[in-house]
Amino acid sequence: MRNIPQISDAEWKVMKVIWAKSRCTASEVIQELSSCTRWKPKTVKTLLSRLVKKGVLGYEERDRAYVYYPLIDEEECIKKESRSFLERVYNGSLSRMLITFIKEAKLTDREIDELKRILDEKKE
Repeated sequence: MRNIPQISDAEWKVMKVIWAKSRCTASEVIQELSSCTRWKPKTVKTLLSRLVKKGVLGYEERDRAYVYYPLIDEEECIKKESRSFLERVYNGSLSRMLITFIKEAKLTDREIDELKRILDEKKE
């Protein structure tokens, strides 16, 4: 797996918009995030610039606007972030993390059955 840079919480919000749309302008990102953040346009543009510098986003100029697109797959970033979280919080212990989440979660019978099925498959 290639080296994927650390992405801040704010950068994740921007990336989620871009992953959902595949390609979009800064204006489209600003518009999309306006419903869930109070960020000024300059803030979004700064985040886009950081993501380009990190090699997470690419861009092309089209009709005097930059069109941004992801250079790294969302799934790759999720895997890296999951590993980082697991190391930081649970010292790399997947079972400890899962036990904590399962104990705290309100699971439906269907979800419990699915978890049992997955664990049974792992046993084989």
